[in-house]
Amino acid sequence: MVIVIVEDEPLIQQRIQRLTAEILIAKSPKIICFDDIDNAESFLSENTIDVLLLDLNLMGRDGFTLLKSKLAAAFHTIIISAYAEKAIEAFEYGVLDFIAKPFTKERLIQAFERLLHNRKSEYHSCKYLSVKKAGELQLISLEDINYIQADGHYTWLNLSSSDEVMPTKVLHSKNIEKIEQLLPESFMRVHRSYLVDMRKVKSVRIQEGSKYTLLLNSGEEVPVGRTKYEQVRKQLSGI
Repeated sequence: MVIVIVEDEPLIQQRIQRLTAEILIAKSPKIICFDDIDNAESFLSENTIDVLLLDLNLMGRDGFTLLKSKLAAAFHTIIISAYAEKAIEAFEYGVLDFIAKPFTKERLIQAFERLLHNRKSEYHSCKYLSVKKAGELQLISLEDINYIQADGHYTWLNLSSSDEVMPTKVLHSKNIEKIEQLLPESFMRVHRSYLVDMRKVKSVRIQEGSKYTLLLNSGEEVPVGRTKYEQVRKQLSGI
């Protein structure tokens, strides 16, 4: 497991590094530390990592600059910051967790357990997913996403509308498990390869051979796993 820590206060950086190594000892983590945005961004652009631990005040510069530039990346981000008032905004942009300073080892353990066990946040979820198009980062509102489809280590975001700027289907670098962790309860894992915004479902169809599909308001159909059918049916009856 490769972890990057971006923190400009040496004692805090050392503490985060020490605690992370202790908590994740079974994962034999490789931990790389930076104290400034530019060097961290350069490293992240050229290397594959698993998680970024990011402060929001780095030598007077806003850590959101680095966060927003890496929103479309495959790794998760955990914020560790004294700016607790920034937590809601950070979650809206798709961070996995926000740890307020001063923090305890127990709080860091909680964040890593969420990372390792694919748990959602109990209180917050993102409002946007981002993709890179022609080298630029574009934010996509969850309101515009009908369903999400797995494609190996990547996912396809299937949108309800399109224009010249954004097509109906765009590729995201995170896998479906990581994206699922960030989404609100309206998105349900209806199949091992599909996440659907249940607010956009018109009906569930039962087909020959005990196969199930969801008919979306857009007219598209999405398969439902047999083990997911009862959960889907109950969810739809409550909408």
